[in-house]
Amino acid sequence: MTGWESRDHGGDIDRAASDFGGAAWIDLSTGINRRPYPAPALSAHALRDLPTHGDAIGLIRAASTRYGAPEAEILPLAGASAAIQLLPRLLPGKRASVLSPTYNEHAASLAAAGWQVEATSDPDSLAGDLAVVVNPNNPDGRCLSPTEIARLAARVGHLVVDESFADARPDLSVASMRPGNVTVLRSFGKFWGLAGLRLGFAIGAPDLLARMAERAGPWPVSGPAIEIGTAALADAEWSAATVTWLAEASLHLDQIVTGAGWPLVGGTHLFRLYETPDAQAAQNLLARAAIWSRVFPWHPRWIRLGIPADRAEFDRLAAALKEPG
Repeated sequence: MTGWESRDHGGDIDRAASDFGGAAWIDLSTGINRRPYPAPALSAHALRDLPTHGDAIGLIRAASTRYGAPEAEILPLAGASAAIQLLPRLLPGKRASVLSPTYNEHAASLAAAGWQVEATSDPDSLAGDLAVVVNPNNPDGRCLSPTEIARLAARVGHLVVDESFADARPDLSVASMRPGNVTVLRSFGKFWGLAGLRLGFAIGAPDLLARMAERAGPWPVSGPAIEIGTAALADAEWSAATVTWLAEASLHLDQIVTGAGWPLVGGTHLFRLYETPDAQAAQNLLARAAIWSRVFPWHPRWIRLGIPADRAEFDRLAAALKEPG
């Protein structure tokens, strides 16, 4: 294993191209915004120098304004995935429950750290020393209100709330009203469409963040990620316009796909989940048009599609769905 291999995920566009050929692929296999933030040109400092304390503070301040959390409760990391790997090794206890089905790295990282992990589809069944909720959920878009999150937090030792897809639904976030035993995870790359920067945040108790920072080591976030992230988080105009675009585009996607006969199961404003007669056949149908999608080995009929970037991509998807299977 090289370290690049991992559990089943989207984003494996090189495998799709190898298996099906073709060029100019549209990658709808992830929940990453295909209309990315127009990143400014990088300074020589961001590329040449190690990130400074002042650089990190500027990023934390921008995140504090964006998420409404105190600066002392925000830790930048190399993506929300970094926090997912760190937390099971820092929180006390043995028994964890994960609201499922959901992003598979949560249960996997807990199990790798020696936790006894129980998957449950019922929020009221969450129990134990640690519970994990992805809100809104990947892949079905299930949402829990802040009031429901607070109620769940009162029933478990520690609650991790993964808000990686919450930027388009800020009403769901508990980052600004976090109960003391809750750690919130935020992803930067998905909403801003810049996943290659590897930037995310843990929002939680300062003592826990200090231990996470010690484990993460010096310079856990690159200079380019800090510089672009600081600018993007502060760009309220772009953010508001993108929230509107994604809400409208996700509805348009539903019209096209359900019109082709695949009912909507759920989703967020960054991806949609549909039921098909045969998910693998559906993925192959789209792949023949160089459109890559996400299917799940644990559900034979579900297919997930990210939001196309523009009219040309929507038209190409609509044409592919009209082809005989």
